[in-house]
Amino acid sequence: MMKHIAPLLIAATLLNACKTTKTTTTEVRNLPEIQVKPSPEEAGEYRASTTIRHKLIHTALDVRFDWEKKYLIGKASIQLCVHFYPTDLVWLNARGMQINDVRLLSGTDSLKLKYEWAHDSLKIMTDRMYKAGEPFTLYIDYIAKPEELKNLGGSAAINSDKGLYFINPDGKEKDKPRQIWTQGETQANSVWFPTIDAPNQKMTQEIRITVENEYKTLSNGSLTASKLHADGTRTDTWKQEQPHAPYLAMMAIGPFAVVKDSWRGKEVNYYVEPEYEKVARRIFGNTPEMMEFFSRKTGLDFPWAKYSQVVVRDYVSGAMENTTATVHGDFLQQDERELLDGTNEDVVSHELFHQWFGDYVTCESWSNLPLNESFATYGEYLWNEYKYGREEADVARLNDLNAYFREAKTKKVDLIRFYYEAREDMFDRHSYQKGGTILHMLRKYTGDEAFFASLKRYLENNKYKPVEVHQLRLAFEEVTGEDLNWFFNQWFLDKGHPVLEFSYRYDEALKKAFVNVKQQQDLNEEPLYTIPLDADVYANGSVSRKRMTISKADETFEFDVSVKPDFINMDAEKMLTAVRIDRHTNEEWMAMYRKAPLFQDRFDALQAIAADYKAGSAEELLVLEALKDKNWKLREYAINKSETIAKSEKKEELRKLLMEIGLKDPKADVRDAALTALDEHYDNDDLLVYFKNASQDSSFTVMETAMNAVANRDKEEALKMAYGFEANDHKRVMGMLSRLYSRFGNDAQAAYMKKALEGSSGFSTYNHLQQYGRFLKRCSDQKNITSGLLTIYSTGKSAGEWVVRLAAAQSLAEYGNHCTEQLKVARKAADKDSEERWTSNQELASKYLDDLKKNETNETLLKIYNSSRQ
Repeated sequence: MMKHIAPLLIAATLLNACKTTKTTTTEVRNLPEIQVKPSPEEAGEYRASTTIRHKLIHTALDVRFDWEKKYLIGKASIQLCVHFYPTDLVWLNARGMQINDVRLLSGTDSLKLKYEWAHDSLKIMTDRMYKAGEPFTLYIDYIAKPEELKNLGGSAAINSDKGLYFINPDGKEKDKPRQIWTQGETQANSVWFPTIDAPNQKMTQEIRITVENEYKTLSNGSLTASKLHADGTRTDTWKQEQPHAPYLAMMAIGPFAVVKDSWRGKEVNYYVEPEYEKVARRIFGNTPEMMEFFSRKTGLDFPWAKYSQVVVRDYVSGAMENTTATVHGDFLQQDERELLDGTNEDVVSHELFHQWFGDYVTCESWSNLPLNESFATYGEYLWNEYKYGREEADVARLNDLNAYFREAKTKKVDLIRFYYEAREDMFDRHSYQKGGTILHMLRKYTGDEAFFASLKRYLENNKYKPVEVHQLRLAFEEVTGEDLNWFFNQWFLDKGHPVLEFSYRYDEALKKAFVNVKQQQDLNEEPLYTIPLDADVYANGSVSRKRMTISKADETFEFDVSVKPDFINMDAEKMLTAVRIDRHTNEEWMAMYRKAPLFQDRFDALQAIAADYKAGSAEELLVLEALKDKNWKLREYAINKSETIAKSEKKEELRKLLMEIGLKDPKADVRDAALTALDEHYDNDDLLVYFKNASQDSSFTVMETAMNAVANRDKEEALKMAYGFEANDHKRVMGMLSRLYSRFGNDAQAAYMKKALEGSSGFSTYNHLQQYGRFLKRCSDQKNITSGLLTIYSTGKSAGEWVVRLAAAQSLAEYGNHCTEQLKVARKAADKDSEERWTSNQELASKYLDDLKKNETNETLLKIYNSSRQ
C-alpha cells in the first residue's frame, strides 16, 4: 500500500534546517515537540499472529448491489479445512452483516446449520467434528451494509475501514462518476464477504459480479465469463486460481475506459475515467517495462495471470496492491500538462513490486508488515536506479531518510514490532522509508549478486505463504553462508539508528591519517551498532578504498598516507541509515563536492558549505558553481541557499543566472525555486515583466509562483491577469486562482470562489474549502459572507470523504476565529453596528460547525474535532 497522507493531517510546519559550520548531518529538518504517550510495550499488548484453527481453501462469491441503500447482496461458498485440532465450530469475520442463511454443502445437497452472529463475528456450528486437513464447504446468504457499520476506524494511512464504498450512488454529483470499490487492508474485506480476515490465510477465489451493463468491472485474476441478462444487467465472472491473502481480494465497478497493454502475452490494463483515456499510457505506460525489470531483478517472472490498475474516486488511501489489480486514488489521473510537474511513477512501481513482496509472499502478521512495505519502498529505488540512474534514485533515498528521521524525533519503535495500539499504526515511516533504506544497506553489505540471489531464494522458498522476518534472514544466510543475526537484530528487531560523529586528523611525522568515530545515540535505549562500511581516501590525485567495521562507542581508525589527504570519505557508498556528523574543514568539503562521485557526497558537502558562508569567499563561489550542478536537486538546493550571494558583490551575476534558470532549466522544481529566489531577493522594476512572462510557463507550479510574484509587486495587475485565467476551468488553474484570491482578493471574486468550490472534487475540494474560508475574511459584503458560510457548510455536510468534512470544519473554525478578532476591534472602537455584525457571523459559523460535528461518525475526525474545540 502506498500511503497518501491527507494535507489536513500534516498539522506541524516543518522548520528550516539548523545551521552549523563545517559539519553536516543526513537529517535536515525538525518537528515541533509533541506529547509522547506511554509505549505499547508499557501497556503490555503483545500482537501475536492470528491463531490458525481453520485454513481457507477457496472462496466463491456471487454479488449484486442496491445502490440506493448502499447494500451488497451476496452469496458465499467458502471451502476450508481444520488446521490441526479437531473441532465442530467455525469462526468467521463478518463485520456488520445481515446473515440470512448458513448451510453446509455436500455435492448438490445442503444442510442448514446453526449459527450466532455477534460483535462482527459469525460462529457456525457444523454437523460434526472435523479432523485436521478434512475439507468442507459452507454456504452463506448475507447482506453487507457498510454504511450502517458502527465503530468505524481509520488512520492517517488508511482513513476508513468501511471495506466497501459506494461513490455518488444516486448520481446527483454531476462531475463525479458512479462507482463501487473495495479496500481490504488491514481487516476490512470482511465487511463485504465473510472470511477469516487475517494475513496468514491464503485462498483461491471466484467472484461473480452482477451490475448494470453500462459499467465495467474489475477483480482479481482473469475475466472468464461475461453474461448479459434481459433486465439490462450483466454478470462478470473473475477467477483467481493462485492463492492469496483475503485482504487482497478486490472489486471495482464504474464507467471506466479500459486501455489495453501487455507484457509477454499477459494482459496489462489501465482503468481510468474516459477523460484520461488518451493519457493513460503516459500515466501507466512504463508498467510493462517495470514488470520485465522486476522479473529479471528478482529472478522470478511476474507470477500472476494479469496485471490491471484502476483509478477510483474518493479513495481512502494512496494506492493498494490487490493481487493482479491495484487500486489508485484519483490523484494519479493527470493530463499531459500536469505530468510536466511530476509523475506518480514511484506509486506505480511501489504497488507493482508488491505483487512479489506482499502478494506472492505475504507478511504473516501486521507486526511483520515491513516485509511488504519496506520491499515495495525499495522497489521504487530499484526502478529509479535502473530507469533514471543512481543519482535520481539517491535523491529519492535522501527523501526517504529524512522522512524517517522526522518521524524518529517523536517515535522510535522496532521495525518488526509486536506492540502497537492499532494495526494501522504499522503503516508509518518506519515500515516504509526506514525499512527501504535498511534493505539498501543489506544490498551494499552482501553485494548485488548475493542480494538478488537471496531475494530469489526467499520468494521461491515461501511462494504463496505467509512469512515472518526470520524467513528473510534464513534466505540470505542460505545464499551467503554467513550468520546475519547481528544485522537483523539491530536493524529489524530493535529501535533507533546510529548517530555517528567522524573527526579527522593527519600526523605528518607518522604519515598516517586518523579517523575517530563516536556512536552518539542513546545507548540506554538503542543498540551499539556493528557497522561495516567503506572509506575512500583521496590523496595524491588518486582514491583508495578500505573496508572497516565500526563496533565500539568510541574508536579510531588509521590509514597509511604519504601526504595529508584532500579528504577521507567515510561511508563512501552512502548506504547508512544513520545521522552522520562529519567534522570536515570547509576545504575538505569543497574538495568532496568537486571530486567525490555520488549525489549524496555533493549534497552533504553543499549542505555544510551553504549553512554558513560569507560573501566574497571561496565557499560563495562553490554555491554559485552548484547552481549549474548536473543534478536538479543540488541546483534547487543551491538556489534556496543563495540569499548571501544576493547581498554580495555578485548579486547581479546571481540575478542574471537565476533569470536564465527560471526560464530555461529543464526541471520545473528548479525553475520554480529560481522564481521564488528572484521574488524574495530582488525588487528590480524589470522583474515585473519577467514574472508576467514566466506566468506562461508550461508547468502549473511555476505558473503559480510567477503569478504570486506579480501580486507581490502589483496586486491590481495580478488580479487583472487572474481574471483573464478565469475562463480556464482546469482544476490546477482554479486551484491557483483560489489561493491567489484568498490572499489578495475581495468581494469582486466571490462568485468565482463559489464556482471553483462547487466544481471541485476529491482532495481539490479540501484545498478549495480552506481557501474559501480565508477568502471570506477579505470580504465586506454581508451577502457574500452569509452565502459563503452556507456553501462551506453544505459542502461539508454532503461530503462522503471525511477529509472534506474536516476541511469544511477547519474553514468555519478559522472564520469564527476571525470574527473573534474583529469583535475585539469593534468593542475597542465602541462600534455597535460592527460588534453586532461580527457577533452574528460568529454565531452562524459556530452553528454550522456544531452541526457538522453532531452528525459525524468517523472516529479520527471526531478526535480532531474534539481537540480543536478544547
